[in-house]
Amino acid sequence: MKLQDTLSKLEQEVDISKNVKIYLCGVTVYDESHIGHARTIIVFDVLRKYLENKGVEIEFIQNFTDVDDKIINRANKENTTAEEISRKYIENYYTDFDGLNVKRATNYPKATEHIGDIIKFIEKLIEKDIAYATKNGVYFSVSKFPEYGKLSKKKIDELQSGARIEVDEEKKDPLDFAVWKLSDKEPTWDSPWGKGRPGWHIECSAMSIKYLGENFDIHGGGRDLIFPHHENEIAQSESCTDSQFAKIWMHVGMVTIEGEKMSKSIGNVKSIKHVIENWGPNIIRLFCLSGHYSKPIDYSEELLKENLIKWRQVETCHYELIHANSENIENIDEFIQKIGTDFDNALDGDFNTHLALSAFFQLVKETNRLAADEKLGKENSQIIKKELKRMLQILGLNIPGITENEIQEIDKLIINREKAREEKNYDDADKIRDKLNEMNIELIDHKGKTIWMRKEKINAEK
Repeated sequence: MKLQDTLSKLEQEVDISKNVKIYLCGVTVYDESHIGHARTIIVFDVLRKYLENKGVEIEFIQNFTDVDDKIINRANKENTTAEEISRKYIENYYTDFDGLNVKRATNYPKATEHIGDIIKFIEKLIEKDIAYATKNGVYFSVSKFPEYGKLSKKKIDELQSGARIEVDEEKKDPLDFAVWKLSDKEPTWDSPWGKGRPGWHIECSAMSIKYLGENFDIHGGGRDLIFPHHENEIAQSESCTDSQFAKIWMHVGMVTIEGEKMSKSIGNVKSIKHVIENWGPNIIRLFCLSGHYSKPIDYSEELLKENLIKWRQVETCHYELIHANSENIENIDEFIQKIGTDFDNALDGDFNTHLALSAFFQLVKETNRLAADEKLGKENSQIIKKELKRMLQILGLNIPGITENEIQEIDKLIINREKAREEKNYDDADKIRDKLNEMNIELIDHKGKTIWMRKEKINAEK
């Protein structure tokens, strides 16, 4: 498997002969998670599920930034504590992403639980004369890391000419960034340099190295984190350890809303809660995977409606396979093998989920064609089911289950409806159809038989 590495600008091989260690920069927990967060996390969720499907063990770490000026400002605004704000939005995060069928990380370290690790990290930087203390905090000395800018491809002299001088006049260079901020405003922790709290970038260096070691496989996040966050992580981590930090840097493109950047001032931020309530998890996952992960994608109602139409085809395919009970007419072994190979090749080649989805929908379309032509045999349906299930599992798509009791009730209603129609009792037949509609059951007519499927409730359809 190869992935585009932001640092080298080349496709790099992922070594899947051993456990793969991934660190994903998570959210700052001061507000609801939105569709932009969802895209990054869903992309990495599918990457993880694909590798696990290959039998690779994954150690997946995703942090929560739970100490930050935004959290403190929100707490002050709501007359509560930063701890309470963080707790609330971490709980909401779990609700949102469980709802999106995202597998939970191996660990979700929080900055506030790793203050000791962060302090030790800073002490090492000071010992090596790469960080220095001022009356306002501790700063990383950018000039001591000659490779600064290698991830973002920004040059130090260009950054210096455009830099703004910050409040701390004791900084040796405008580009130097805080690893520890002195403060008497809660939350604060004791440190060798005085009471304060960690800077934003230092937490990810300290926690990723603690859980995954000095040189792990993949470090990821949204493209907006390349500079300064990931650039600063590389500088402080490699200065501390004298070794390469992450082997591959994988960045996911932004989500725009009808061509515009998401912004609270414009009021176009789409929260995960909102999109799940309106479209459901499957449509959102299809949307987030619809383009190459490294490119931006645009959120629009039209695109979501297109994905909804495609999802209805998947549901039809699923239920056609359940009801298939005739003899095989066509041999599909070669076709299934080719589709499976195309799907895997797309993901192995820089994780092209757009091409993988094309293969997935080819499988769905061909199954529905066989069913419509009365050629979907029972044995073939078992072969297709196995491959469809594998793809659904990797993509994180989920067709809601149905109990045996529900199946019996639906079958009974359909038999009664057919009987009413034969007896020309159309009022009763219509009432039964209405009841089936209330259960989201749709009837599909075939020659000599009628089968049924259950459609997922999508509020946006109303």
